[in-house]
Amino acid sequence: MRERRPVVFRGSGFAPERRRFVALAAFAVLVGVWEIASRLGWISPIFLPRPSAVMAALGDLLHSGALWGHLGDSITRMLGGWILGTCCGLAVGFAIGVFSLARSVGIPFVSALFPIPKIALLPLMILWLGIGEASKIATIALGVFFPTVIAVYAGVDGVPRNLIRMAQSFGMPSRDILRKIVLPGAWPAILSGFRITASIALILLVSAEMIGAQRGIGQFVLQAGNLMNTEDLLAGIVLLSLLGLSIGTVLTRLERRLARWR
Repeated sequence: MRERRPVVFRGSGFAPERRRFVALAAFAVLVGVWEIASRLGWISPIFLPRPSAVMAALGDLLHSGALWGHLGDSITRMLGGWILGTCCGLAVGFAIGVFSLARSVGIPFVSALFPIPKIALLPLMILWLGIGEASKIATIALGVFFPTVIAVYAGVDGVPRNLIRMAQSFGMPSRDILRKIVLPGAWPAILSGFRITASIALILLVSAEMIGAQRGIGQFVLQAGNLMNTEDLLAGIVLLSLLGLSIGTVLTRLERRLARWR
């Protein structure tokens, strides 16, 4: 009789392990190679300054106090637009996912308006709301609204219908079905939509600040580019990268808290 041997599990890609320091080490190697190549003259500082020069530019921004002014205005605009667009998108997305009339009316409108580049609507927003903060927040909210609607009603559609029918057969009220079955089942899709809309909000924020703002990271990057100040230009890009990384970290923790059952 042949000896039975356990089958070696080869699906490690489906059960990824957390290796916290691998990405940090890879980033450090990349920055180190960049610094060495710049100091050896292989890379022109006019086109790509050294990382140490970029860090010095960030330090100057920090010591002058301009960093907090640009960062504060950008975060305020982004959060205002993202929260407004997300709240409206959640309401409309759930209505489309649950009610047939809302689905019949809403999906054609979303399909028709979603492909329009929202930054193209900024001049119209300025005409309606003025050059101030309202037009920028409204543009960001519009960019966030449509992907949120799509993510929400797609998440609702993805909830297994047999669970809903089983709850109905036990006489569970519709409100409890939505709260205890539909919402938890749709959370993974909704949280994935949050990641997409956060990136869209950041892109629209920079574009809106480049068109009409006195202060903000986008305006700072535009001004540095016009002056060919590549150190400040890359410092602004680093700020945007850190802002996006911080948002991703917050959303990851939110997903672990709200979707622990996964």
